[in-house]
Amino acid sequence: MQNPSMENPYELLNPEERDAEQFSRPSISYWQDAWRRLRKDKLAMFGMVFIAIVALFAIFGPMFCPYEYDTSDFTAISQPPSAQHWFGTDALGRDLYVRILYGARISLSIGVVAAAVNMVIGVVYGGIAGFMGGKVDNIMMRIVDILIALPSMLYIIILMMFMGSTVQSILIAQCISSWVGTARITRSQVVSLKSQEYVLAARLAGRSNWQILLSHLLPNSMGPIIVSVTFLIPSAIFSEAFLSFLGIGIQKPMASWGSLANDAIETLNSAPYQMMFPIAAISLTMFSLNFIGDGLRDALDPKLKR
Repeated sequence: MQNPSMENPYELLNPEERDAEQFSRPSISYWQDAWRRLRKDKLAMFGMVFIAIVALFAIFGPMFCPYEYDTSDFTAISQPPSAQHWFGTDALGRDLYVRILYGARISLSIGVVAAAVNMVIGVVYGGIAGFMGGKVDNIMMRIVDILIALPSMLYIIILMMFMGSTVQSILIAQCISSWVGTARITRSQVVSLKSQEYVLAARLAGRSNWQILLSHLLPNSMGPIIVSVTFLIPSAIFSEAFLSFLGIGIQKPMASWGSLANDAIETLNSAPYQMMFPIAAISLTMFSLNFIGDGLRDALDPKLKR
């Protein structure tokens, strides 16, 4: 029998005290939290804004320019920057501003398309290798090791010598050589995730291997994959610029940033601005894309979640 002299150690909370214990912060998803942290990275946001501006100028800028990128004006040869020609003219009197804008179209298009194709090939190849495991995984990854061991620039140059120096051949060469890194990252992510409980639950629910791979494993692996693909864009742009600088990339009268730098070699002493503007465009774009990649890597890393 309870002693009536003993006091009840429990007290009921009033409504104000009970509501004070509730969490006022709304729940957010993984991607919403990643975007929130990415916005705090000033360098990454600067890179995104800069790339967006360059893309807009590349698409719409030539429409408002009175000059054509392939029209020579022998009365305006190697003129310095002025109100009439913002970036000056080249050795054939062509306006450098509009040629750099057209070069941005080619360079950015090659970078984005090559990264997208490499992402598809690498994700599918690495996902299958990691999910199947065993002999299939060993054979597929040995092929990857062989491709990595070969100097990529060497067979890119050989391939372009046979196919010609066109945008299509550059894209094909980039797609052949750059997907192996994405495949290795995807494979490692799938191997680490395929033993998780939700994969076992999907198997017990009757899901097929393809459904498990496409619906569960690959979506949960997209963080590192997106970061890897982001770094592929500046790599593809730099490779195209390097090939064009060597003279085996984009051919005249078409213009890319690398071919513009190659054209400026002959007038480097007399007109250094012809080299300065395409090199500045390449450098700023490289920095911006790497800032974006670094920001995505930090934002998508769960270990850095605060």
